[in-house]
Amino acid sequence: MNYTNSQQPSFAFVAASWAALLAGILAFLIGLFNADMQLNEKGYYFTVLVYGLFAAVSVQKSVRDRLEGIPVTGIYYGLSWLSVLLAVLLLCVGLFNATLALSEKGFYAMSFALALFGAIAVQKNTRDTQAARPTSINADAVRIINDGAAPGQVDEA
Repeated sequence: MNYTNSQQPSFAFVAASWAALLAGILAFLIGLFNADMQLNEKGYYFTVLVYGLFAAVSVQKSVRDRLEGIPVTGIYYGLSWLSVLLAVLLLCVGLFNATLALSEKGFYAMSFALALFGAIAVQKNTRDTQAARPTSINADAVRIINDGAAPGQVDEA
């Protein structure tokens, strides 16, 4: 099954996607910077954020590739989904065991979710923009290059 989408995403949706990604990442990082926790804890949460963002983009890419008929191995597809689930699980376990106020735990969970949503939306917009670009060769450009060459003869300039 081939999935074709020739419609380019609107500027508003692209801007909103980037805003969601940046807001989620910045909120998470500012929260970490201001948090009263040990450096190894901050490193744990930062690593979970980066791992989650990479996994979300990987899932979006593999799902989109399958929709477009691009071969994706089952193991990569499965590992992509497993990585997203592991990143969410690692964040949940870390927050469950953290000595933070419930409002702080909710803040980290929501900024993480916003960052993952933004990463998926930005990746989708990137693919949609590429799919909407024309892939045909400009005949005028070809004609200009071949001016002066006899029909059937290649210009070796």
